[in-house]
Amino acid sequence: MSMPFGYVSPEQEMRDKADFARKGIARGRSVVVLQYENGILFVAPNASRALHKISEIYDRIGFAAVGKYNEFEALRLGGIRYADINGYTYDRGDVTARGLANLYAQSLGMVFTESRKPYEVELVVAEVGDTPDGDQIYRLTFDGSVADEHGYVAMGGVADAVAGRLKDRFREGMPLEAALDAALAALTEPGGERTPVAQLEVAVLDRTREHRKFQRLSGPRLERLLAAGGGTAKAGKAGGGSTAGKPTGAKETGAKEAGPADTGPATAPEGDIDTGSPE
Repeated sequence: MSMPFGYVSPEQEMRDKADFARKGIARGRSVVVLQYENGILFVAPNASRALHKISEIYDRIGFAAVGKYNEFEALRLGGIRYADINGYTYDRGDVTARGLANLYAQSLGMVFTESRKPYEVELVVAEVGDTPDGDQIYRLTFDGSVADEHGYVAMGGVADAVAGRLKDRFREGMPLEAALDAALAALTEPGGERTPVAQLEVAVLDRTREHRKFQRLSGPRLERLLAAGGGTAKAGKAGGGSTAGKPTGAKETGAKEAGPADTGPATAPEGDIDTGSPE
């Protein structure tokens, strides 16, 4: 029996879709998500001031994405609607990163199998817990696959190379300054220049904050954190230990550069809270 003209086997069709999605995702720049001592840090090179790669979904839940903006923005808004409806109907504690990850996995998997064109996106849904052991980080790929990540994750662009550099620098329990320095070092090609502050999108899920844990870091506060992170990293390297070990003098150096504004959880206006609405 002859095959009909234009026939493509299901296996070949799935491979073609996967290759198409991977190429689209690889065109963008990588995004890094990692744990630090007080929560979860999100870092993304982003020259646009209007189109965010990092956003808030709910009280304790953050969202990061790479790929086509219109596609991951539709997913983000769908996640916000899901969280608001379930939090209002049942209880705010019933809205979890795991539930959102399952929702996104179903949506991505359905689009991948039933549509001619898959979504060219990768997502991270993260939830900060009361302790570091309670933190959750889920990575979702274009075909609906879900991975429960621990410590850190890199996606988009040259994600494997970024993840390799981040693995060498990541330590559990790092202060925010050291975690930010490690993320930027991982996102920078060897011998290359770091992304300017004005083109960085940085946010945290800070477990020490009351109620809403998500906060964007920008302007003078971000500049102070970057300056303190560089000093901490140099002190740790000179002392032969990691930044997580808090070598003598490293913490004090960061505190001096940060100033009085960093003695407690950051608040507006130096860190804007995401309203969850599109801009």
